[in-house]
Amino acid sequence: MAEDYDQSGASEFIKDRLYFATVRVKPKNTASTHYFSTDEEFLYESFYADFGPLNLAMLYRYCCKLNKKLKSFTMSRKKLVHYTSYDQKRRANAAVLIGAYAVIYLKRSPEEAYRTLISGNNAGYLPFRDAAVGECSFNLTVFDCLQGIRKALQHGFLDFESFSAEDYEHYERVENGDMNWIIPGKILAFSSPHPRSKVENGYPLHSPEAYFAYFRQNEVRAVVRLNRKLYEGRRFEDAGFDHHDLFFLDGTTPSDLIVRRFLHVCESTEGAVAVHCKAGLGRTGTLIGCYLMKHFRFTAAEAIAWIRICRPGSVIGPQQNFLEEKQHSLWVQGDVHRSKQKLVQQRLSRRQQLQQQRQQQQQLHSSDSVEGGKQEAMSCLLSSMDDLSINTTLHKSYSLDENNCKEASLTQGDKLRALKGNRPPRSVSSSSRLNLSKATHCSILPPPKSSKVPLSLSPSSSSKKLVRSSSSSATQIKSPFSLSLFSIH
Repeated sequence: MAEDYDQSGASEFIKDRLYFATVRVKPKNTASTHYFSTDEEFLYESFYADFGPLNLAMLYRYCCKLNKKLKSFTMSRKKLVHYTSYDQKRRANAAVLIGAYAVIYLKRSPEEAYRTLISGNNAGYLPFRDAAVGECSFNLTVFDCLQGIRKALQHGFLDFESFSAEDYEHYERVENGDMNWIIPGKILAFSSPHPRSKVENGYPLHSPEAYFAYFRQNEVRAVVRLNRKLYEGRRFEDAGFDHHDLFFLDGTTPSDLIVRRFLHVCESTEGAVAVHCKAGLGRTGTLIGCYLMKHFRFTAAEAIAWIRICRPGSVIGPQQNFLEEKQHSLWVQGDVHRSKQKLVQQRLSRRQQLQQQRQQQQQLHSSDSVEGGKQEAMSCLLSSMDDLSINTTLHKSYSLDENNCKEASLTQGDKLRALKGNRPPRSVSSSSRLNLSKATHCSILPPPKSSKVPLSLSPSSSSKKLVRSSSSSATQIKSPFSLSLFSIH
């Protein structure tokens, strides 16, 4: 690449095709090289001193952009260079974008992708921080983000073939519910409902009823409240949803009992669980992080990274260190839980085998009264096995006594909600479609319909998957994305 531009410090992601570079002066396109940047296109909306990582919709749109360039006939013989500036915050966000692309589409391991990012003369990257005021007590690295994305991909949380950036950008808006799926189909994070839907000092508030239609459509079965009571939980219960109170103070960490209760609610609910505190960021993200660590063996850093990519600003201050401290014990709890589930499955399988044997014997000896007696005994044995299962009885939710806990009149959650509520809409499609001025209980409406941008690089649906390089780790991921332009052997 020296013929076009000094690329001695560039990172090569696809040989003679895709590069990442940090530059001081905007480079000019040449006959053989196309340069592009996303520094001004994808901008992080900060709360305080936080600056990234960029959200899931921006990652999706970046992948669309890069796929289009790689697929373009006019650029088919050109080298593509994603360049960024020496602004350390933008540089870190750009690194996560192209590093994530390598993990998702090029099937690189996080280690390989990060090794490429720091190759040549490239220095390390500025770590991300939480959405708080004051000193940062926990550094979230670019590598942590790549690992979190890889783990989400492994467990099926990340699937750009079915992902809708329009839906994401619509529902994340405060006026449209302020909701984000962390585990699609299982855990939804959102901000606290209020007694009635209204606009207060320019800030939109929603009643519980505003969420009913969306929750039913997405099979949400239970709601968990972590903040002080702002609405009557019975309103959700009367509509057919379970409602649980697990209050603890804003900005603090949960007790072991609250963690256990939360995990039990999620494990016992057949369907999705919607979780909220005041802003749906700190306390909400912390308990969701516990679930990710127990059931999917995320590290604390991976969990924080994935949750923030899904819902920026999540997990704040001491909550970050709390997740680090709880990581090992939650991994152990998860191992035990999975062992119990495996045992139950084995017993159920054995029961089915015995039932099949009984049916076969009944057919062979239907006229034999002696055999009939034996079958009756077998039936009793099978009935006794019904008790050999994990107890999933859901006990009464537990939370701290709100009356004995003092909070400032304006809490951290209040401030974060206000900051998010004052953000201007990014586009027409993400603007509010909820008229709060004429009704007490308005439903949150879906975004306007628009055509989904395809991410597939292949002209056919039967595209070939990328072959993983020999230097990659042994763990294989079944990629949900179509890709046929590259083959690495």
